[in-house]
Amino acid sequence: MSTTKTPEALLARLRRGRRFVITSHTSPDGDSVGSSLGLARLLRGLGKAAWVWFRDPLPPVFASLPGADRVHVGTAVPAGFPADFDAAIVLECPSLERTGLESSLAELPVLNIDHHLGNRLYGEVNWVDSAAPAVGEMVYRLTTELHVTWDRDSADLLYLALASDTGGFRFSNTTLAAFEAAAAMMRAGASPERVTTWLYESQPVSAVRLLGEMLPSLELHAAGSIATVVLTREMFARAGAAPGDSEGLIDHPRSIAGVVATALFKELGDGRWKISLRSRGSLDVERIAQGFGGGGHRNAAGCTLDGPLPAAQERIIAALVAAREADESHG
Repeated sequence: MSTTKTPEALLARLRRGRRFVITSHTSPDGDSVGSSLGLARLLRGLGKAAWVWFRDPLPPVFASLPGADRVHVGTAVPAGFPADFDAAIVLECPSLERTGLESSLAELPVLNIDHHLGNRLYGEVNWVDSAAPAVGEMVYRLTTELHVTWDRDSADLLYLALASDTGGFRFSNTTLAAFEAAAAMMRAGASPERVTTWLYESQPVSAVRLLGEMLPSLELHAAGSIATVVLTREMFARAGAAPGDSEGLIDHPRSIAGVVATALFKELGDGRWKISLRSRGSLDVERIAQGFGGGGHRNAAGCTLDGPLPAAQERIIAALVAAREADESHG
């Protein structure tokens, strides 16, 4: 079920509850981080207690965000969990398993807020709006109905979530609702310049070195319409890079003229590869990812494959070529 209207059951839970834990998917990105930190701050403004808990560390570019130093990281439960908490709020996560904390979170009522079309509706309360440009925009709507007073940091965090998931207001999910929410956030004090610095101008040198390691792996397929790149564990080691340093690197091959789909193959170890997929227009990479047990959105998705790299590349490239041909035949 997908609905643009905030469920009354969700509003009632948030009004009634006093202590919340907020989390999102593994390998947190701009939308998950900005939404989680922003919602936690806004709930505290209502006199409630809120803790942000991620299994994985934040990408280095987000280390200086307001509230980032208070994030609980890892699988060890926060103090007082679960007895001292009223509910777990799970943001931008299509399944509870994607949090990496599912066994612990199952001990609490789960409030599921997401914009993935394939969300499994795993919460006691589910609000899934697949038309939303970002979960940060959904949190904006939610807190508006809760009559929360915003401060500059809250506005910045949700603006960051929105700007991140729309690619700086460049991607196809940049809707009128995205601009309306951005305008409201700016009226509340959000600074596009500050957010742009966080998102695009705070890269550690290790991330730039990792880009240098990745670019020689670039290959073009299907008359230059499909680009693939690779990040091995050895590349991370040479660059002195952390896992989060790869955030956003897929946008570089995506920017090549004529490329309509991109795949990044990231080595996880033990013969496993995380594949990130990006596309333009109507080419649906979410469907491809779902075929390999993953998911995401039409133009941004991912999955994990086991086996040697050449075999993984062959399967993904074949699926991308087939999707491109099908897309052209319907275009």
